[in-house]
Amino acid sequence: MAIRSNTIVFTFDPASPRITAHDVHESLHEVIRLQEHKVQTIQTDGIKRQVYVKQIDKDYMASIIRNTGGNGTYLHHTGEVSHVEIAVAGMGYKKLRVANLPPEVMDDTLKTALPHLAK
Repeated sequence: MAIRSNTIVFTFDPASPRITAHDVHESLHEVIRLQEHKVQTIQTDGIKRQVYVKQIDKDYMASIIRNTGGNGTYLHHTGEVSHVEIAVAGMGYKKLRVANLPPEVMDDTLKTALPHLAK
């Protein structure tokens, strides 16, 4: 079981225009004022319009959430402004698809078998 720790998720309005990874990085630096030496990784999820930023320090992560109040904005090159939700990232649930598996196999059977296959 993996746990996301010290990670913030920035969720962009799904109706907003897409932005490039470069623009995301620039915005995090200029608008949020992320300190580069305190950022461990940045991961983008283009489909969900989310950016995950893992910090090296829990207190720094909490200060970003506190200072932004959980909300932000992004100014596009066109002048359009998009709402950005800022929150602590959880693991959430992921859908797992297994190819060529008969529909008769129950979810509980998979939950039991998968940990043994990973060894």
